[in-house]
Amino acid sequence: MLSLGCQHAQASILREEIAKRDPNFDKPLYIFEQQIEGTEQRLMQNAIKSTFAGLAMANQIMRQPAPLSKLCIGLECGGSDGFSGISANPALGYLSDMLVTLGGSVILAEFPELCGVEQEMSDRCVDEPMAEKFIHLMRTYNAKAEADGSGFYMNPSPGNIRDGLITDAIKSAGAAKKGGTSPVQAVVDYPEVANKPGLNLLCTPGNDVESTTAEVGAGANLVLFTTGLGTPTGNPIAPVIKIATNTATYKRMPDIIDFNCGTIIDGEESIAESAHRILDYVIEVASGREVCKAVKLGQDDFIPWRRGVSL
Repeated sequence: MLSLGCQHAQASILREEIAKRDPNFDKPLYIFEQQIEGTEQRLMQNAIKSTFAGLAMANQIMRQPAPLSKLCIGLECGGSDGFSGISANPALGYLSDMLVTLGGSVILAEFPELCGVEQEMSDRCVDEPMAEKFIHLMRTYNAKAEADGSGFYMNPSPGNIRDGLITDAIKSAGAAKKGGTSPVQAVVDYPEVANKPGLNLLCTPGNDVESTTAEVGAGANLVLFTTGLGTPTGNPIAPVIKIATNTATYKRMPDIIDFNCGTIIDGEESIAESAHRILDYVIEVASGREVCKAVKLGQDDFIPWRRGVSL
């Protein structure tokens, strides 16, 4: 990690935040403060030298065998349509339950898109304090949005509505299916770590790039992204696998979409069969034997959420 020209106080905050997430953090960390380095030229020279030295160290790291329990999958949807809640999202839910059973972790985010299914999600929390935290985060987020002239009721986009998701509750009911049926093991506020084994709820916006960035920052080492209309989103750190909800979109956008769940709509396979197929593909990508489209295209989208009104 490289931080250029930061103030001493900011560097201290950075170290403290890293320690909160990983008390045993031992990866190379270079911090350069212009007030200490002196000239801008000296700062840049030292930063570039250290970066290349770090890259040489990184190239010495080799892949090692790991069980599926080491996987932490971020669940995302963007450009949703009327098929999302009956094909791709339920398939991810089935996969999520399989991964949880194997000891892995899944992250369900996009809190504005859980508006309308709050009772269901809180009922699945393993204890009452966790359920109360979830409701508190939902209400606080919505209140902040309403204070700025918006709110969760603004959620269904024109594209969502055009393709059948006419209310937030309908959209949320479909979006929540990505989390399967497992108990909620952790409710986490942004920007904390959310990689506890089992199902994690992470407070993020519904915005595709902000939410994907947050999930990867919270510990996801791979993101499964369902889309009905077609969404070209990636991430510079973790692979983002794009999954179409219908065959028409899959055929229309083969350059950005990796997997087709339209086969469920077409009657060619069941939700369970599709989920097992996705899991096989996930294993190939996680093992480095397959490269997803977002990585091939260099789609390095990255937007931290600044806690403003973003739905």
